[in-house]
Amino acid sequence: MTDQTKGLLLTFLGVMCIVPEALFVRVIDAPMLTLAFWKVTLVGMAIGAGLLLAQGTAPFRALSRAGWASAIYIGGVACAGVGFVLAVRLTSVANVVFILASLPVSAAIYSRVFLGEPISRRMFFTIAAVLAGLAVIAFGSGETENASRAGDLLALSISAIFAGALTAARHARAVSMVPAVALAYLLAGAVLLPVAQPLHMPAAELPQILLYAAFMAASAGLIALGPRYISSAEVGLLVLLESVLAPLLVWAVLGEDPGVYALIGGGIVVGALFLSNLIALSRRRRVVPPLPRH
Repeated sequence: MTDQTKGLLLTFLGVMCIVPEALFVRVIDAPMLTLAFWKVTLVGMAIGAGLLLAQGTAPFRALSRAGWASAIYIGGVACAGVGFVLAVRLTSVANVVFILASLPVSAAIYSRVFLGEPISRRMFFTIAAVLAGLAVIAFGSGETENASRAGDLLALSISAIFAGALTAARHARAVSMVPAVALAYLLAGAVLLPVAQPLHMPAAELPQILLYAAFMAASAGLIALGPRYISSAEVGLLVLLESVLAPLLVWAVLGEDPGVYALIGGGIVVGALFLSNLIALSRRRRVVPPLPRH
């Protein structure tokens, strides 16, 4: 198996594991803060235990080398891990995943402001198209069942916060942020503990919450490994599958109609990002590496 095939397979499997998340949030019968607590706590424990067994404490100690970047990443991932559950409970699944798909736009802006990386003409057009798509989604929230502008705004906030976390990780790219995911989720669980009433989780829902946590832990590990073998453009193309498949899965299982505005706006967002990543990938493949000097 070539490195590219390995990277594509790992990332694809990671994306497939995350596709059912919104469905789990919809079908598990528990208060949203209780569900969020168990999600972040169980996933954090699973990732942390896996790292400790495989590599000991070295990955966690390495985070200190990243300084403020690791702190920002931990805070952003903690907010995103809880915020996704709340957003899915407040607005339609289609709106949440399509809005979260706009994350690369915020990441590009942050990278320009904080890391001094230029925004290409391709990215300018992508940003304009994504903003147009988000405007269509926001317009339709008042017309679509299960959708609300409050939930949409929360999803947009999560996208912006997580983009900031990824920008910080990019700044400290020499340090693996996988252990930071475990710490972030455990921190989020500790913050939620006083208000989440974790014992209010119905016993009948325990198998589903354990399966939910297993899917999320597997996704985190696989998506962290995939980019080691393939480019960010290839990762971006595969991650877009979640934006397409998650609302379709909820629609098929629960009959939650995304609404015409979400489909049009989401199509614009996903289409713009797909085309942008495809162009970036084609340009990367056209670059011929220079011959080594003798």
